[in-house]
Amino acid sequence: MSHPLRIGIAGLGSVGASLIALIQRRGNTLGGRPVRVTAVSARSRRDRGIDLDGADFFDDPVALAEVGAIDVFVELIGGAAGPAYEAAKAALIRGLPVVTANKAMIARHGLELAAIAEQQGVALSFEASSAGGIPIVKTLREAMAGNAIRRIFGILNGTCNYILSRMETDGLSFESCLAEAQRLGYAETDPTFDIGGFDTAHKLAILTSLAFGAKIDEEAIHIEGIETITQADLAAADELGYRIKLLGVAERTALGIEQRVHPTMVVKSSAIAQVMGVSNAVTIDGDAVGELTLIGPGAGGAATASAVAADIADIARGIVLPAFGRPLDQLEQAARIPMQRHEGGYYVRLAVADRPGAMGAIATRMGERKISLEAIMQKGRPAKGAASDQVPVVLITHATSEAAIRETLARALADGFILQKPQVIRIERD
Repeated sequence: MSHPLRIGIAGLGSVGASLIALIQRRGNTLGGRPVRVTAVSARSRRDRGIDLDGADFFDDPVALAEVGAIDVFVELIGGAAGPAYEAAKAALIRGLPVVTANKAMIARHGLELAAIAEQQGVALSFEASSAGGIPIVKTLREAMAGNAIRRIFGILNGTCNYILSRMETDGLSFESCLAEAQRLGYAETDPTFDIGGFDTAHKLAILTSLAFGAKIDEEAIHIEGIETITQADLAAADELGYRIKLLGVAERTALGIEQRVHPTMVVKSSAIAQVMGVSNAVTIDGDAVGELTLIGPGAGGAATASAVAADIADIARGIVLPAFGRPLDQLEQAARIPMQRHEGGYYVRLAVADRPGAMGAIATRMGERKISLEAIMQKGRPAKGAASDQVPVVLITHATSEAAIRETLARALADGFILQKPQVIRIERD
């Protein structure tokens, strides 16, 4: 294979421009084979500071996929539907391998696209879709093939990790840290996709499929964001020996595969607790290797381009693997596990009515559902003359079920002993 591999790139934003610069720095060679960017597509023809001499320009990415003089189609547009999906599908139908960084598209349409790739005998590659520059897809699909994976969890969104890190280290409010993340370009003008946990959920859906040989099921994921995390929660976590992270967690249980995204208290001494700023981290728990943690940049043009280039290099070498690690007919349809069945420890912060018998009544409600308490902290008393007559109390439970916690708190609220919506954060101890 001495003739150059012709690359068509749809999307010339930060990642697309970084990819072209990377290819040129590598002497237009990847995987031991010459490569050339022979066609591109973007919204405009403005100068992006990269050499596009000799590359055909397409206004329509679908046209690039359908008729461009290319051997590989690289989709860097983004979005679950629209031009990104239409162009990727057109390229696969044409018989071209597709490389993408698009987690939303793979989470929603990955099985459909993988079926076309399988029929055509070409690659559908998406290393850059989850955890940016961390080679997590190859690790799960190839390096961990000899392991039965019990659990995979990680920090999959740099924006959330940056906000929680700054809140902890600098004592700032959530709102202040979000504004700073937006100013630095870590968060979008509308940050809902990141801080609401949806970006993490898309990535988790992909990693769950690879880890457990299951069909992607993004609708099975329980999702919570970080919007309600306060300095009171961070201070309590610190006092108890924990740190708060937004985690995506997938775990095989006797009932099926549990998938969840939510703020989590992790032990400070754990590897994942040390990951601060915009970095990502993924921990894989395999039966042969034990726990393996990969840490690195989760976003950014250069880091994501590095992952895209790795997929192109595989194609240049002639490597074609099933998109999700095994043929589609071998992927299982895992049972969905409702979040109410989750079991573990819980941090609960309450605003308790400052009157005799309130804590006793709450403890009685806990006892009704056999919830055992590991620790109780009363964080001061209301200021003299304060309008709100309440006491902040933090409870740490031993392992119990989500259903038990939620039912107990609902009953205590109805009793009038809890004066505000409780803050509940799950604890991952191992």
